[in-house]
Amino acid sequence: ARASAAQAAPPAGHASMALPPAGHGAVMARKKPPAAPIKRVDINFASKKELKTLPGIGEAEADKIIANRPYCSKADLASKNVMLAGPYAALKDRVALIRKIDPKKCKG
Repeated sequence: ARASAAQAAPPAGHASMALPPAGHGAVMARKKPPAAPIKRVDINFASKKELKTLPGIGEAEADKIIANRPYCSKADLASKNVMLAGPYAALKDRVALIRKIDPKKCKG
């Protein structure tokens, strides 16, 4: 009996492609590289250019952040109505108070 096409030998000049047993030679999933640390921007001391690197912050927003300094906490961006709660929530992990200021200098 003749072998069916599926069982036929590979064409001349071609090596057969046998699959390795399960668990052997399988492509291993690559681990994702660790996420780069988020660069935080100090809202009390950042330049306008640095503030504009934040998502959703353009010329007008950067000017408003600078005009309302100093900040005692990063939440002051929302509590002082410098920005709405939604945009603040989107970038609160990207801003910080890296260099502390004298609390007496905080605007009430």
